[in-house]
Amino acid sequence: MTSIDAGNARSAPGCAACLVALLAVAAPVPAGAQTGTVEGEVSDAVTGLPIANAQIVLVGTATYAQAGPAGRFSLRRVPAGQHVLEARASGYVSGQEAVTVAVGQTAFVSFALMPGGPDAAMHEAVVAPEVAAQPRMLARSMGISWAPPPGFNTESYAHIRENDFQRVATSPLSTFSIDVDRASYANVRRFVQSGERPPVDAVRIEEMINYFPYDWGRTDRARAPNAGQARNERRRAAESPFGEHPFAVTTEVWNAPWRPEHRLVRIGLHARSVETAHLPPSNLVFLLDVSGSMASPDKLPLLKKAFALLVEQLRPSDRVAIAVYAGAAGLALPSTPGNQRGEILAALEDLRAGGSTAGGEGIRLAYDVARKHFMEGGNNRVILATDGDFNVGASSDAEMVRLIEKQRDDGVFLTVLGFGTGNLKDSKMEQIADHGNGNFHYVDNLLEARKVLVEEMGGTLLTLAKDVKLQVEFNPAQAAGYRLIGYENRLLDDEDFADDAKDAGELGAGHTVTALYEVVPAGTEVPRGGAAEPLRYQPGRGSGESEGAGEAEGAEQSEGVPTAFDGELLYVKVRYKEPDETTSKLLAQPVDAAADSPSDDFRFAAAVAGFGMLLRESPHSADYTLDDVIRLAGASKGADPRGYRGEFVRIVETVRDLGMLDGEEGGERRKRWERRQ
Repeated sequence: MTSIDAGNARSAPGCAACLVALLAVAAPVPAGAQTGTVEGEVSDAVTGLPIANAQIVLVGTATYAQAGPAGRFSLRRVPAGQHVLEARASGYVSGQEAVTVAVGQTAFVSFALMPGGPDAAMHEAVVAPEVAAQPRMLARSMGISWAPPPGFNTESYAHIRENDFQRVATSPLSTFSIDVDRASYANVRRFVQSGERPPVDAVRIEEMINYFPYDWGRTDRARAPNAGQARNERRRAAESPFGEHPFAVTTEVWNAPWRPEHRLVRIGLHARSVETAHLPPSNLVFLLDVSGSMASPDKLPLLKKAFALLVEQLRPSDRVAIAVYAGAAGLALPSTPGNQRGEILAALEDLRAGGSTAGGEGIRLAYDVARKHFMEGGNNRVILATDGDFNVGASSDAEMVRLIEKQRDDGVFLTVLGFGTGNLKDSKMEQIADHGNGNFHYVDNLLEARKVLVEEMGGTLLTLAKDVKLQVEFNPAQAAGYRLIGYENRLLDDEDFADDAKDAGELGAGHTVTALYEVVPAGTEVPRGGAAEPLRYQPGRGSGESEGAGEAEGAEQSEGVPTAFDGELLYVKVRYKEPDETTSKLLAQPVDAAADSPSDDFRFAAAVAGFGMLLRESPHSADYTLDDVIRLAGASKGADPRGYRGEFVRIVETVRDLGMLDGEEGGERRKRWERRQ
């Protein structure tokens, strides 16, 4: 096993019960000994599911650890050198792995145990008395201030009413703000990995789709292009050099996997990438929640590790301050040059949780510090990290929004990072991020922290375009109806598109944004979910009640459409502002009706959309199944260098194997799985 940098090590995921997974009970290590850390996970070799309560022993020593509910473990103060680890769990054949521990480094080990063995029925993992001690004692041994979690779940999510089909005859325009938030996918993953079905309103399909990176620059296809495809290719080629704009617009058309008689249209925005070394200097204020609700290991301890990753990326030209809030707000670190990493990391490490949550006071303090050290032409940003539990001071959503909007106009943007379980205020956190010209992410483990704060740092910290709005006009000669998949809380009135006073989403460096439309071709009946009452004064433009209404409507819609537009399915318009401008710019391009051979990115995005529809119990998913999602996603993973798409397939497989969508039968399977944990 090769040692890896501590910044790359995986951490225990989010739940208070995972506290035990972070504890390693070790034999005394002589003072001054050269030591490192071993972290890892234990899973079932057949199902891939985590094995909770497995015991991991450093062979030949008294050092051991207990895996938490998600199968994660950590062994600390392991002497440097070659070692053998053994994983034992009830009902499994024990497994061994070799590991090399380097001084001050963290090595990662993965165990995949086979069920069975000669003593499978009798074997029980031995739990050391130290591991079975009271949680408060365990927390103290790790230097964490811990309080028992509340006995009830207070997580909150805004209600989402899924977009229905609209008839082109009566609603030819669709207008919305872009969304680069990715919190929903990580949150859904957290639920599934803990054996729970995500709440319906926690599933925001656009955030799930946009979680994944897409290679918009590739336009290769599986077959020779037809005439319509060739026109699309020329448009893609024309847009691929960004030209005067900070992003390019790309489109594709395919048959909808869940309803092949419909078209699926993919509209993508791809922002310029900016290397970290070329980012403008940053004036950052870390606004960290250190209230009592943040004490569990998936909150403040994970938060400190996450921000340490970002600190390692700072340059001498950057500045960082740390503001904290609990019963009151305070400044834990004044604005400090980025090359003084030791001082910044020490301030992070000294943070402890306790008290109530003066969120409004903390936000005011953070913005005051950001304005004091404002950098002209730089990235001025507050990064708020919390479980969202604002309960003292300016706590109402409306008051928070007004406060943040005022600061946004002064050029200080906001990024929100959510942590933890049990009282996550998803709806409030998403809202304040949207109004702060920023983005919202949920961090459920250290790998997600690295993705957000290291791999995607340019997009997280540098805004290239603000108030980005899309408006799509559908051609009635080609389309009878349509529905926008996701973006329910980003819909705008049609007149808002040209209104530069209307706030919309921001696009960061390297960000990709995908929007999917399901389009009903002209001459095809629009699903009744989108039916409208017939019009009194324009009866031919309404929706009839007869079976042939769709065909009649499609025929009539063709009348009056200029023949020059016959091959166009829709017309895409995008408005945006430069970060320091108040007047918007416009991009526009038509999209041909002819379906292309879909790219891997398009097919994978469609699979994610299908999964989201199934989790939301969408009536538009037809007879699509989890197996269909798995097949489509598995066949379109592509290179997948970071493994994000492979992880998605495993998550869908877990939902299927645990029967999370199968009603009572699935509930029984889930209970059996939970008992095994």
